[in-house]
Amino acid sequence: MAAAAASIHLLSARTNSSRKRLNFMSTDKYRTTQIVIIPKASASTENSSTSGKKDSKLTKKNKKFKEEENVNDQKEQISNNAETEKSGKSSDSTDVIKRIDEAVNPVGLGRKSRQIFDEVWKKFSNLGQISRTEYDDVSSNNLLAFGEFTIPDAQNTTVLVIGASSRIGRLVVRKLMLRGYTVKGLVRRIDQEVTDMLPRSVELVVGDVGDPVSLQNAVEGCNKIIYCATARSSITGDLNRVDNRGVYNVAKAFQDYNNQLAQLRAGKSSKSKFLIAKFKSEDSLQGWEVRQGTYFQDVVASKYDGGMDAKFEFNENGLAIFSGYVFTRGGYVDLSKKLSLPLGFTLDRYEGLVLSVGGNGRSYVVILETGPLADSSQSKLYFARINTKSGFCRVRVPFSAFRPVNPSDPPMDPFLAHTLTIRFEPRRQRPVEGPNGMKQDPRSFELILEYIKALPSGQETDFILVSCTGSGIETSRREQVLKAKKAGEDSLRRSGLGYTIVRPGPLKEEPGGQRALIFDQGNRISQGISCADVADICVKALHDSTARNKSFDVCYEYVAEQGQELYELVAHLPDKANNYLTPALSVLEKNT
Repeated sequence: MAAAAASIHLLSARTNSSRKRLNFMSTDKYRTTQIVIIPKASASTENSSTSGKKDSKLTKKNKKFKEEENVNDQKEQISNNAETEKSGKSSDSTDVIKRIDEAVNPVGLGRKSRQIFDEVWKKFSNLGQISRTEYDDVSSNNLLAFGEFTIPDAQNTTVLVIGASSRIGRLVVRKLMLRGYTVKGLVRRIDQEVTDMLPRSVELVVGDVGDPVSLQNAVEGCNKIIYCATARSSITGDLNRVDNRGVYNVAKAFQDYNNQLAQLRAGKSSKSKFLIAKFKSEDSLQGWEVRQGTYFQDVVASKYDGGMDAKFEFNENGLAIFSGYVFTRGGYVDLSKKLSLPLGFTLDRYEGLVLSVGGNGRSYVVILETGPLADSSQSKLYFARINTKSGFCRVRVPFSAFRPVNPSDPPMDPFLAHTLTIRFEPRRQRPVEGPNGMKQDPRSFELILEYIKALPSGQETDFILVSCTGSGIETSRREQVLKAKKAGEDSLRRSGLGYTIVRPGPLKEEPGGQRALIFDQGNRISQGISCADVADICVKALHDSTARNKSFDVCYEYVAEQGQELYELVAHLPDKANNYLTPALSVLEKNT
């Protein structure tokens, strides 16, 4: 019995100690976990010979010891919980004291304030710097595959740079090479000086813009053209050869090359104009009808007006002339014809109309009638106003400029157009420029018709011309330079190619992308611009649909003095990480 009791007491002591040790290890600041271990009794060979009475007494004692152990365990748990709460309160108070010390400590406050100020200053200073788009891992891997500057459409595009050794041409060539384009450069001679200016991978072609024969080899294999050449002197012959006839020769050579490719495909070039009417003989006047009409009836005024009359004839000089007068109040005269297009040709494949006309500078209304030919009651009329000038000119009328006569009608569908009308009305006539303009009667008109063609449609520009605004040029030669530049621009518009005419301000030799740019139409700019920014605009305009058939001026942002603000323009910060050209050109007028 004594030995058994001793063994039981020893077991109980060991169990209590193990419980205490486990309770201490599982107690933390926030939670106390109690683990109870129940000893497993094992029967020995010596105890197997004891009697049943001894076993019963031993069982009673074991129950008594277990009850005492449970009471002791509860007391220990209560004491441990109290100690944990005290330690938690003391640790919380210590944390609060540390926080107060950190908040009051001037050294810590200084470090935090400097850190916050550095972050704010870094963000503020980045506003005026060249920004860079942040890419994720997938985008970064894609960029590493083909380079940061590469444009997807550049791999299959060959660009001919006219004037590759000029100030802007050198930068255009390098920007094109960085973006993956195939570049051909037209130079007047190949020497050591020229080869040192340009990368070795550029294909140099010797030629002269004044020599049409030398341009045939230059335009071969090219998809787009950037014209950066300019006359080196103010001599009239040099200006006319480079800035006027040079643009005409390059555009014509490019059109001829596209026509040759189309003939090889047994088709027609997509860049060619479609001839609607050409007035070269008396037979070409057949089908055109002259009609008269009035917008309203004025019985009283009709008794005193001079009436109206008009005719369309082919004169001795070989010119088709539509002329007459309208003295009736609210009257007008029309020259109209039903369109006879070849089988398979419709106007929806084209962008607009171009009229080669001459006369005394009146304004006219071009009307297109759409709808079924069999039922005229369902026809819809759409009109667009055009202005001419004294002498010959070519007027572009995009289909998007036509407005419905009835405001409730839908926008015009060129596919349904079947009748073309040219109308003269004496109202809304402006005085003709020139010494004899005021002497002419605005109720009389004379319109010489050469041809009417449909302009090909397209999404991108084909020919980019770098012209000038005239700012920064000496007064003595400014008029000559602008006259030659304007003549070259007109020849490009008449070519039928998709064009973009860039007129930069005075050029400066400084890095690009540092200052905001102004895009405007109206000859109002006077600030300069860097050659690098002009080159970047030319490269971005190659695949920008908003740049097609537009002319615009560009210069640095103008900061007016206080009280001298005359107008407000939108400035765009140039950056290769964003397309600043599209929003800048989207608000500008087309066919300018």
